[in-house]
Amino acid sequence: MNDDILFIDSLTKKYGKKIAVDNLNLSIRRGSFFGLLGPNGAGKSSTIHCITGIGTITSGRIFVDGIDVVGEYKEARKKIGLSPQEFNVDIFATSSDLLDYMGGYYGIPKSIREERIEILLKRFELYEHRNKKFKELSGGLKRRLILARALIHAPKLLILDEPTAGIDVRQRHDLWEYLRELNKAGTTIILTSHYLEEVEALCNNIAIINNGIIVAEGTKDEFIRDGSSLEKKYLEITQGATY
Repeated sequence: MNDDILFIDSLTKKYGKKIAVDNLNLSIRRGSFFGLLGPNGAGKSSTIHCITGIGTITSGRIFVDGIDVVGEYKEARKKIGLSPQEFNVDIFATSSDLLDYMGGYYGIPKSIREERIEILLKRFELYEHRNKKFKELSGGLKRRLILARALIHAPKLLILDEPTAGIDVRQRHDLWEYLRELNKAGTTIILTSHYLEEVEALCNNIAIINNGIIVAEGTKDEFIRDGSSLEKKYLEITQGATY
């Protein structure tokens, strides 16, 4: 487990009698760029919610950087940055304020916080929009701000749930390059995306969830070794389920 940034042991998540995640085991090595794929309702979001503490674990254990996400929730949460698919923000707050609030939440001193905010605003081409309210931003700008917010505390594990939804082609490729730089510098990234070409372009390891269990796992090269695209292989494995 020492080489793993994320270790999931026999995770089960139930909503009433419905089993969303069924005795799932998964380990992700430090420095990986990991693609987590599956049809809608397959258990991806439930797994992410259990990792981040948004959801309650029914049974099993999860460790982030060796820290139990239940027993030591606050310490584990500091290790994780989450860029969710949904915009869970105060829509009347400005871009700068949203980053400042999150930095304060993680206890980052004001002087360091201000420096990081300026760097992130400039890196994601948000600086000229720093005093605009979230509700006034375009969809692409909102998506970039949510990602910047996830990075304010320099997490060791970054979880991206559909990070390029609503972003144009140029911005998407620019974001890909930034994520590659971030990963190369040592940040482990978990990516869930319905753009399978995005996963194929970025990820070096992939797991596919279906019906709450891991149905396939391996390196990207193993998924496409026969000359198949990741999308074709994905559809074969999930038997054509919509996603």
